Amino acid sequence: MIMRKSAFILGMGVFLSGTQAFAHGHHHVKPLTEVEQKASEGIFDDANVKDRSLSDWDGIWQSVNPYLLSGDLDPVLEKKAKMSGKSPEAYGAYYKKGYATNVETIGIENNVIEFHVGKQVQTCRYDYAGHKILTYSSVKKGVRYLFECKDAQSKAPKFVQFSDHIIAPRQSQHFHIFMGSESQDALLKEMDNWPTYYPYNMTKAQVVDEMLHH
Repeated sequence: MIMRKSAFILGMGVFLSGTQAFAHGHHHVKPLTEVEQKASEGIFDDANVKDRSLSDWDGIWQSVNPYLLSGDLDPVLEKKAKMSGKSPEAYGAYYKKGYATNVETIGIENNVIEFHVGKQVQTCRYDYAGHKILTYSSVKKGVRYLFECKDAQSKAPKFVQFSDHIIAPRQSQHFHIFMGSESQDALLKEMDNWPTYYPYNMTKAQVVDEMLHH
């Protein structure tokens, strides 16, 4: 596991060299096809939805919640508010609920996910449990990819769902994650809280720029 060797000592640059290729890949990916572009906007034919492996989310990821709370994402909220006709305050409340999480960092490799909360680390190997196509109130659609932890001793979430606007095998650029230990069905009903993660070694400015143009 990428983080096993040093218990994920952040801030010391331990993983910066190891994640350079990962980050490089995120900024130099093959262009989206027309079908993929439409899918990223929530418009797709169900027949185009394919299974994906957990390796599509391999890497070290940072939560954007701290950037929201510090005000660094204000330009993003202002842009979204202008486009929708809503107030920045309304969007701020929406995203504060959406991005809320205490999981600061997530590491994924070899079908293992590590969740980092402060100095605590929760780890489990996850098995693929299929995907679900959801139709939202906006009439647009999304796909959640489901994974399950079957280790009874693990304190990591038993059920995890990824949503990243991608509907077939492709390396993720950022993702929304749903986590819990009740059931997959319970998570599928969650529409208000979707913690969001970007590559760990993207700078704050890069994350903001990416979100402004997403």
